[in-house]
Amino acid sequence: MSIDPKLEEKLRAMVDRDDIRQVILRYCRGMDRLDLDLIRSCYFDDAIDDHGRFVGKAEDFIQWATTATAHFPMQQHAVLNHICDLDGDDAYTETYYICSNINSAPPHILSLGRYIDHFQRREGEWRIANRVALIERNLEMSDSPVAPAAVSGYSVARDRTDISYQKPVRPRTPGQ
Repeated sequence: MSIDPKLEEKLRAMVDRDDIRQVILRYCRGMDRLDLDLIRSCYFDDAIDDHGRFVGKAEDFIQWATTATAHFPMQQHAVLNHICDLDGDDAYTETYYICSNINSAPPHILSLGRYIDHFQRREGEWRIANRVALIERNLEMSDSPVAPAAVSGYSVARDRTDISYQKPVRPRTPGQ
């Protein structure tokens, strides 16, 4: 049985778009967990990142960004709308994000913006070739802590001890 060429083309595009979206999600997880290797896996070595206050090679950006945000006890990225235009081994994306940076004490910062990325597929792998991060709004937030019981018993950390790295995840037993 052969696959219709048009269907095969659509399937390839779906897989490519999903691979690209996974890179964006890995980047966000890497930033939130200060996982430098995970962030590195999102960029090609020659990639340039323009984050407004920083413009330079991806490796230098990774060092700058993780140092600049390491003092936050908590950072969370949320990815929203995502558009991906494929052009062979190149892809052009616009991804909206919200990033909350929680300080030890208020004010906390909520950033709204977009990642404008040029992705390339090299040796079968999609990564960021160039990025412009547009921080369109920073909002100050007051304190509104989560009830301790909501995270009690779990490691919530900005490193690989965070529960999200636990495989398989082990929920508490009833009554714990």
